[in-house]
Amino acid sequence: MASKLEKKAPHEVVIIGGGFGGLYTAKNLANANVKVTLIDKRNFHLFQPLLYQVATGALSPADISSPLRAVFSKSKNTQVLLGEVSDIDPKAQKVILNDKEVPYDTLIVATGANHSYFGKDNWQKFAPGLKTVEDAIEMRRRIFSAFEAAEKETDEEKRRALLTFVIVGGGPTGVELAGAIAELAYKTLKEDFRNIDTAEAKIVLLQGGNYILPHISQDLSVVAAKSLRKLGVDIQTNTRVTNIENDIVTYKQGDEITSIPSKTILWAAGVQGSAMGRVLAKRTGVECDKAGRVIVEPDLTIKGYDNIFVIGDLGNFSHQDGKPLPGVAPVAKQQGEYVARLIQLRLQGYTLPEFHYNHVGSLAMIGQNLAIVDLGFLKLTGFLAWVFWLIVHIYFLIEFDTKLLVVFQWAWNYITRNRRSRLITNREAFVEIKTVNNPNAVNNIVVTTSELHTSKDKATLVGNS
Repeated sequence: MASKLEKKAPHEVVIIGGGFGGLYTAKNLANANVKVTLIDKRNFHLFQPLLYQVATGALSPADISSPLRAVFSKSKNTQVLLGEVSDIDPKAQKVILNDKEVPYDTLIVATGANHSYFGKDNWQKFAPGLKTVEDAIEMRRRIFSAFEAAEKETDEEKRRALLTFVIVGGGPTGVELAGAIAELAYKTLKEDFRNIDTAEAKIVLLQGGNYILPHISQDLSVVAAKSLRKLGVDIQTNTRVTNIENDIVTYKQGDEITSIPSKTILWAAGVQGSAMGRVLAKRTGVECDKAGRVIVEPDLTIKGYDNIFVIGDLGNFSHQDGKPLPGVAPVAKQQGEYVARLIQLRLQGYTLPEFHYNHVGSLAMIGQNLAIVDLGFLKLTGFLAWVFWLIVHIYFLIEFDTKLLVVFQWAWNYITRNRRSRLITNREAFVEIKTVNNPNAVNNIVVTTSELHTSKDKATLVGNS
């Protein structure tokens, strides 16, 4: 007879994705009697709601990023793995990376969403979206490069195209981008150039529905539109983009078709579930909606697998009012906290009622001293809403030193009306349009604006216009 009882191995929880959903699940399991493995293809958590401020030069990428290992350095039951999940095996209960297999007892998939171009994926190279640090840096490069190119351009028509900024999509991201670019053009950069008047810039916001910010009350949407127009933004509603090509956006309003020449077109119109949704559908038979989001059960599990949870932007939770919950940080945060608590209760033989999202309100930044806040019981606009927006976003930032950096940057920007992070990177990746006329050559060579993509062992030139 053994003198000691065999020690039972801790319950293994694997979390795929270090966004808000995955992060808050892991943080709420930090003191639980489980082993947590957090897998992400990046080594940092990104505060996506402030990406637009990186894209417009108000903040640097490091200001809104927190290294995952630093976040969980004191959580001894949590292991962070840098890697990309290629597959899962629900029967063997394994997550498969390119170089490793990780076993699980409970799996949480929180890999978020990507841009959706509604079947027009070729538009992506002309109109980048805003989901990653790389997206924000690319937007920043395009925005500030347009002003720089306009300073040198002598052709009036080409200069107008350089100073025209088109944002597709009137949700929070589109509204905040439009407001930030308007402040750049009409205030921040006003004295910085000699050959152009940046106040001549045209910022156009295209929205498919009747109102911008469709998730807030209609009266606040009207206030937001009025504030944006006061900043100088041209808002076009009931608009369907029909083509984006060769620096021209074509859109339709009723029977009228309009084309706008623009060198800077930014996409903020749609999202689709990440590739893990397709992996789950293939391996478990779970249903996905048209946007690639996984249909989840009331407790955030997937049908037929009570040990696999899908949370955040990848999940379609429609059990509350028949509509999917919005893809915002508070939803992912609350779902992460719920799943963490449910796992711990299950191990004790208990369970929880179905998940219920407590709507904490909607808010959007329009410009300096301008924001809107809709808490249901309270609606704010103008300066008070702007202060509230600042406080909420500082609260949700993960690390204390990050909060201090962002507060300092915002205070400095407020006092000076300057944006210190106006860096143009990857400038060498774009080649000016040139025609080489050589009578000795078989054909004249035309070099068009292109992106140079490099890797460790190769470099390829990909046409971009």
